[in-house]
Amino acid sequence: MNNYEIADHFALLSKLMDIHGENSFKSKSYSIAAYNIEKLPREIAEMDDAELFASKGIGDSTGKKIREIQGTGKLDVLEKILAATPPGVLEMLQIKGLGPKKIAVIWKEMAIETLGELEYACNENRLAAVKGFGAKTQDSVLQSITYYRQNQGYHLWAEVENTAKELVAQLSKAFPQNKFILTGAIRRQSEVVEFVEIVSDLSRDEVVKQFEPLPDTVIEEEPNNRLTVRIPNQPAIKFYLCDAAAIWHTVFMTTGSDEFLAYFISKYKVPEIPESEEAIFREHSLSYIPPALRETEGIVDRAAVHTMSELITPNDIKGIIHSHSTWSDGMDTIEKMAKAARDQGLEYLVISDHSQAAYYANGLSPERIAAQHQEIDALNEKLAPFKIFKSIEADILGDGSLDYSSSVLNTFDLVIASVHSNLKMTLEKAMDRITAAIHNPYTTILGHPTGRLLLSREGYPVDHKKIIDMCAAYDVVIEINAHPKRLDIDWRWIEYAMEKGVLLSIDPDAHSIAGFRDVYYGVMTAQKGGLTPGHNLSSYTLQEFETFLSGYRTKKEAK
Repeated sequence: MNNYEIADHFALLSKLMDIHGENSFKSKSYSIAAYNIEKLPREIAEMDDAELFASKGIGDSTGKKIREIQGTGKLDVLEKILAATPPGVLEMLQIKGLGPKKIAVIWKEMAIETLGELEYACNENRLAAVKGFGAKTQDSVLQSITYYRQNQGYHLWAEVENTAKELVAQLSKAFPQNKFILTGAIRRQSEVVEFVEIVSDLSRDEVVKQFEPLPDTVIEEEPNNRLTVRIPNQPAIKFYLCDAAAIWHTVFMTTGSDEFLAYFISKYKVPEIPESEEAIFREHSLSYIPPALRETEGIVDRAAVHTMSELITPNDIKGIIHSHSTWSDGMDTIEKMAKAARDQGLEYLVISDHSQAAYYANGLSPERIAAQHQEIDALNEKLAPFKIFKSIEADILGDGSLDYSSSVLNTFDLVIASVHSNLKMTLEKAMDRITAAIHNPYTTILGHPTGRLLLSREGYPVDHKKIIDMCAAYDVVIEINAHPKRLDIDWRWIEYAMEKGVLLSIDPDAHSIAGFRDVYYGVMTAQKGGLTPGHNLSSYTLQEFETFLSGYRTKKEAK
């Protein structure tokens, strides 16, 4: 298990204890443990006991529970409380707007134990009448139930990728004479996936033999020699079984989206026994289309007339833009973050702590900003040629203004403008706020433009085309927030942004040194939109970045 999966055990335990009304001090301690585990600088699997138990916020008790999870896949204290919790009550934790205390009321005072019962109660207007809820909460719960059901069974690509690769590695080790190749949405680097899809020349009987002994596992046989393996608390695994000679034909036919494949097949014949995927494209004088791009029919026509542009890779990232330190809600000091970035071969770090309106995140007052800038100046002298840039993630307020006066905003090297509050907006209201922020002469980057959280929150409605057009007109960069739960702006708009000459910026929104690694997920989703290094701000070298900022300010002043 990775750190996030281990942390999930502690977070769930904390929530269930609150639902059951157990000791609040213990519940809080498990919640803190989950937070500390997520922020560890290295994977727990790589740590020995001495390092793990000495890690910040871990200690002996938490460390032993972590080892229990690693050794058994379970946590005994969690298993006991799960056994006492109706499955439907557990499912309610997936509904946005329902925390443990509200769920406790729904279960213990309203005697509701399933989502269906809860939905029915909302439709009868019963939840609105309960103290602590109200009509708005009831409407929000109904919307969240609908959204949850639409996405049920899906997983974040970032949460599944390592599991899928490890599964393929284990199968390859067990059957060295056979092939196992990831395919489908996971190979296309889709933001969310329903299955771990694998093409293999392994026999059906061997697949069944491998998975049938696992407790509570269900194996579903499907037409065309397909098997779906469903293991509790794991993504479903779909096997496409074929003869060894047909491996690459099957990989090709299962990788692309339905739209891509339907269009490709309508124009070209796919050989039954190609020597490789590349050979399929060569046979028709097409440029090779990377799996990440096999989404739309348009990419097929493009491959017929010119070579695919070189997609951005993780190695193209030269600096960390958008990061939070201990000055606001980050885990690490500016100095530690800068040294870590430098040691990773990066050339610069943009510190963009939260602004004062984000009181919940210890947002910076003007006085604290001045003190932070003094610290950055001193660190830049100490760490040169590595450079730290002064930035802020300024809240876009309700009227579209930014969270400081012009005199304060003018002290930053660049400003990231983001919406963090009052997210339930009409399209008109959302566009008014964002338009005003884009027009603001101090806005350098528009941060996570829709505020979405994949599989959790849809985000506020926006007109992507108008936003991109405005950013082109006002020289505003659009962020590709690399946090795997955001990946916002959606990759589907990257091509249009590049056509309009709008720079994008893959930014990790890092709240710790460990958060730097989220850049990888931003790069993977950016590849789906065809992003090239030259169109990505965080691929600029230090010198190029400084030249950009200098020219950017000149252009802004001219306007």
